[in-house]
Amino acid sequence: MSAPRQILHVDMDAFYAAIEQRDDPRLRGRPVLIGGRSRRSVVCTASYEARPSGARSAMPMGEALRRCPDAIVVPPRIAHYATVSREIMAVLRRYSPLVEALSLDEAFVDVSASRALFGDGEAIARQIRDGIREATGLTASAGVSTSKFVSKIASDFHKPDGLTVVPEGTERAFLGPLAVGRMWGVGPEAQKKLHAAGLRTIGDLARTPPARLERLLGSWGASVHELAQGLDTRPVVPDRDPVSLGAEETFEVDLTSLEEIERALLDQSARVARRLASQGRMGRVVVAKIKLADFTLVTRRRTVPEPLADTTSIHRVACELVRAMALDGAPVRLTGVSVSDLSDEAARAPTLFPDRAAERRRTLEKLALAVDERFGDGALVNAGTLEAPLGLARRAVAGGAGGAIDLDRLAPAADPVRSAAERLAARRERLGARRGTS
Repeated sequence: MSAPRQILHVDMDAFYAAIEQRDDPRLRGRPVLIGGRSRRSVVCTASYEARPSGARSAMPMGEALRRCPDAIVVPPRIAHYATVSREIMAVLRRYSPLVEALSLDEAFVDVSASRALFGDGEAIARQIRDGIREATGLTASAGVSTSKFVSKIASDFHKPDGLTVVPEGTERAFLGPLAVGRMWGVGPEAQKKLHAAGLRTIGDLARTPPARLERLLGSWGASVHELAQGLDTRPVVPDRDPVSLGAEETFEVDLTSLEEIERALLDQSARVARRLASQGRMGRVVVAKIKLADFTLVTRRRTVPEPLADTTSIHRVACELVRAMALDGAPVRLTGVSVSDLSDEAARAPTLFPDRAAERRRTLEKLALAVDERFGDGALVNAGTLEAPLGLARRAVAGGAGGAIDLDRLAPAADPVRSAAERLAARRERLGARRGTS
């Protein structure tokens, strides 16, 4: 008889906030909220010091600050977090090639075939947590069981810096007393339906006939019944590529002019291009997203003939899509850009007549990414995102009109770039009063 599977779920503790506290000693021990400073923005991560007040991730920033008025709001540095995430995933892959990243800060690891080398699941989880702490100075919590579903719930049990093991055969007893809200995928609306039906614990779900759960939850009901009993045979799928890469922004003050909207789209296109460059990816589908002041959501998409990856190309298509929406001055609270149908840039077949301008723009994106990773997000920005000219204080990465800058002039400018970023800190604060990241 074969040994049971050993599946780990490794989840970083308040990942974005923990990185900021690690990097800035002034933030340690203080309540920190990661997100845009706009009260319309959404909290990306709340540090553990902020949570006793009720502030939490996915909460509107205004509500989080009402609950925790002493909190320090720190804008997210996604490129930096992605760099730290790669260090963490490298630690996981020391113990198994079967690593399925769910996001920058959590992953499943199937260590079933690794026990002869490293010990059982609990021993490997301890080694992984120690390895992450040594590599990054951050803490992680882990759940160990025979399935993905149980391990994910277990990893949340003793946060932060916790480890919970659910031995084979005890899954149903472990899950039974837990509230239905603990169940992966059961949101507020589903909870309301289940509570109205008298179902409040996962044990209640396990005892309910699948047909009744299907009437309450739809076709997902049968799966809920199995999961509630601890039955989950889904494999860990390594190296799952993202379906799309995007960026969006909610504004403190609604945008009403096409010029303002296109400036916002330029900033978001640049962020998407940096993410594409960091992963060596390109895409053929561009999606523009607009949310009006009355919360009406409008999206348009276009498939382009050749894969694109640079700010100028993404922005051009996004603007054309938004113009086709005929907004006619309707107030806009949110804009967004994403690129999908992704492929590896390295795998792209060479063409007889390559687009030299596009190649130059992709080179600029990689340069901007390298500068951001060294000096922080925003050290280089698109000149078109500025509301007024600032001379040479901020350097254009790739102008909205498609112009390229002189790489030879930028190459030795490491210290000037840092200086420019520092001189612009006050300017970014003023812009942040108007713009917030969702």
